[in-house]
Amino acid sequence: MNRAASATSNVPLLRVALILVLGTFMATLDATIVSVGIDTLAGDFDATVTEIQWVSTAYLLAIVAVVPASGWLADRFGGRRVWLLAIALFLLGSLLCALAWSLPSLVVFRVVQGLGGGLLPPTGQALLARIAGPDRTGRLLSIVAVVPLLSPVLGPLLGGSILSIADWPWLFYVNLPIGLLTIVLARRYVPVVPAAGQRARFDLRGAMLLTPGLAVLVFGLTEISHGRAGIPVLLVGLAMLVAFVVHGVRTKHSPLIDPRLFVRQPFGSVAIALFLLGASVFGAMFLLPLYFQTGPGLSALQAGMLLAPQGVGAALGSVLVHRAIDRVAARTLVCTGIILVVVGTVVFTQLVHDPPVALVALSLLVRGVGAAMISAPVMNVVYSRIDPELLPRAAGALNLLNTVGGSVGTAALAALLQARLAARDSAVAAAFADTFWWVVGFGLLAVLAGLRLPARARTSTAN
Repeated sequence: MNRAASATSNVPLLRVALILVLGTFMATLDATIVSVGIDTLAGDFDATVTEIQWVSTAYLLAIVAVVPASGWLADRFGGRRVWLLAIALFLLGSLLCALAWSLPSLVVFRVVQGLGGGLLPPTGQALLARIAGPDRTGRLLSIVAVVPLLSPVLGPLLGGSILSIADWPWLFYVNLPIGLLTIVLARRYVPVVPAAGQRARFDLRGAMLLTPGLAVLVFGLTEISHGRAGIPVLLVGLAMLVAFVVHGVRTKHSPLIDPRLFVRQPFGSVAIALFLLGASVFGAMFLLPLYFQTGPGLSALQAGMLLAPQGVGAALGSVLVHRAIDRVAARTLVCTGIILVVVGTVVFTQLVHDPPVALVALSLLVRGVGAAMISAPVMNVVYSRIDPELLPRAAGALNLLNTVGGSVGTAALAALLQARLAARDSAVAAAFADTFWWVVGFGLLAVLAGLRLPARARTSTAN
């Protein structure tokens, strides 16, 4: 097949990828858009900071709770159907959130929204990998993987813009036209992929241990980060997860997520890399806008604009990965990306010296390029080598690790920041600088995991 014919045949596949990306983009963008409106919501509902935090925490807990079941749902009902239902559930939650009349009602509706949003990334990735096949998965994942990196940058910018001209319900109404357009396009262009031939029964015992265990673990970490006694809650969550691992190894049936996957290579190294990526990249994205608003005293819109170079870097990194992912070894791409993230973070360990804005912008650009070089290659290592019928469960496991890594990293960094603020007698720049050293540490640990990835590129048979 010549190059022109090959490009023409890939147009429908690229269209499918962009449609699936649109759904994931909507869900990931929403979390950061709403974070900008927390102060506004607290004022309108006459709520304390502790109470209003549940608007974000409830959404996060719902995502963590539903991701483990995404693989079974796709196996049982088909990836396209589950993905469309996830979009519809997310839109329903968005509409209900916009109509919320009290803080408790808003928190409940955020759970509904999170259940839909949590299903979108794993089911979308698995569906795309099934449609594309192993030879074209890498290039398409390089497009999909940049979405979570752009969302924390664009979210504050869009949220700040909305609140400057409209009331807070529009933070949720904005999802409706995007979601409806996505459903129309998906029904027309995304092909139906048959559900797995084997219909394993739902792992009820595993679900009763893993899903609540993860939710309790994240809740415990959140409580610790807020300065309350979350350690007993944290220990309960850990105990439930240990019980799930024992159950997953011993059960004769198909577990919700097979713990034995994580001791196999390259899956084990991929899982560790994604966990640490979530902790380092998304943990830092919690710290950066917070520092810009509490340190220099920027508005949410100004902070979003200052973060824009990271989004530009992520886009540039995505283009680079798109061209290199089938020709350059995953180990090379991932380790290079992690090192760039670490290099781009070092300047924030020197905040007490008030680094110039140009240096901050350049560092964010470097961080963005590096972050875009990590996720797509590690996912491609798994998706291009695994049996097609196992894709939904593998996608669920990988997204779970990335989500939990981001949650754990964010909560841990919040707790560390609070401790450093107390130790530094509320010297904001020094406390943030101390905390960013931990982000550098997470990155260096991720390099060790990256070194265990395949050292050779997968040979493609596609023309």
